Amino acid sequence: MSEHYSVLVVDDEESILKLFQKEFSRPERTIHVAPSAAQARQLTRRNLYDVVILDIRLPDADGLDLFTEFKERLQDVEIILITGHGNIDSAVQAMKMGAYDYITKPFNLDKLELVIERAWQRACMQRENRGYRLSSVSQRAHRMVGNSESIKQVRYLASRAAPTDVPVLLTGESGVGKDVAAQVIHSGSKRADKPFIIKNCAALVKELARSELFGHVKGSFTGATESREGLMAFAHKGTLFLDEIGELPIEVQASLLRVLENKTYRRVGEKEERTIDIRFIFATSRNLFTEVEEGRFQEALLHRINVFNIHTPPLRERKEDIPLLVEHFLASLPTTPTRYRITDKAMHCLLNYSWPGNVRELRNVLERSMILADEGIISDRALPRELVDQSPHLAEGEDADGLFSLRVMEREHITRVLNHFEGNRQQAAKAMGIGRKTLYRKIKEYELN
Repeated sequence: MSEHYSVLVVDDEESILKLFQKEFSRPERTIHVAPSAAQARQLTRRNLYDVVILDIRLPDADGLDLFTEFKERLQDVEIILITGHGNIDSAVQAMKMGAYDYITKPFNLDKLELVIERAWQRACMQRENRGYRLSSVSQRAHRMVGNSESIKQVRYLASRAAPTDVPVLLTGESGVGKDVAAQVIHSGSKRADKPFIIKNCAALVKELARSELFGHVKGSFTGATESREGLMAFAHKGTLFLDEIGELPIEVQASLLRVLENKTYRRVGEKEERTIDIRFIFATSRNLFTEVEEGRFQEALLHRINVFNIHTPPLRERKEDIPLLVEHFLASLPTTPTRYRITDKAMHCLLNYSWPGNVRELRNVLERSMILADEGIISDRALPRELVDQSPHLAEGEDADGLFSLRVMEREHITRVLNHFEGNRQQAAKAMGIGRKTLYRKIKEYELN
């Protein structure tokens, strides 16, 4: 079945409205009708529409004036005009102003069906394009890199949460990769082809936070010179990822709670409520239970967003993932065809550093080191001095200056194969052409358990 969408028909002829409801209502398409401009305004304040079909002549307003108002106030809505033969010039003028199409009375039902369907498809495209522009990341595929038990658990929980619509709360220190987990959840959801809107709540200006999230109407506050939609409207039918939710001003938290409980919201300065269809993902580096105790976060909101919690541990607690992360970043970061490699001593430094900035800091260090690399080789001289100074000397017999020794390469190869087969040792041993006992011995020798 096609995705559900809504159409508003505005016409003062009751027979026309009945015709639309009878002939064009579908399981996937809801038809709302309004016999006047006043009722049309009320409906558009309460509901989000994909397509509006508007008669040029209305008893209480000029249809072209209402068209202009809707184009300014309603985001990503396609408007089809209804006109008689004597008003075709006005319809053509409106098309130059952004109307999708016009239809003349009497209607050709087959042609009208096609026009409505195409207008909806264009509305979808406009909304998705807007969502891509608002997203702070590219829409490429994302994956959580690592073979530690903790990352396996994060991957498992994300895969189970993705197909549902329950709110997800991602916790963990700054830089651990909560944003990647959010992207994985969205990509695995039924909304994967819909907008993925990202907003860091720490970047919200307190006085404008409500407007940015929910939108506002013209004149609702000083500086509101025009009506605008908020992130809720842009994320409609998609996913809204609110990062650092603990930073959301407490004055706005009650409004967000209302959205989660009732699926409705109000723009600033507007009395009517709008319905919304959004999947929410939240992330925080704060302890929200402590925030509740100290009066900075609403307890009711915490319980509502903490339906499904996924915690990502810091990098210092899963250092076995560092070699795979290094391999991933060295392969994905360069914009040149250079193939980068890292020396034993440099890897030794990375493995012995505490990484207070977690995976984000590791990525930044590697980006810097690639600039300082000598012919694609990253040595300890390319690393920040604090990493080298904090690292103990290599044990006797370990290669300090050359490229990965055979021992290090074997360890990394076994790690990659185990990761590929999701820890299945029998399949990994078969793929590498070695016996299971040999693999078990290597796993113990390299401390890969």
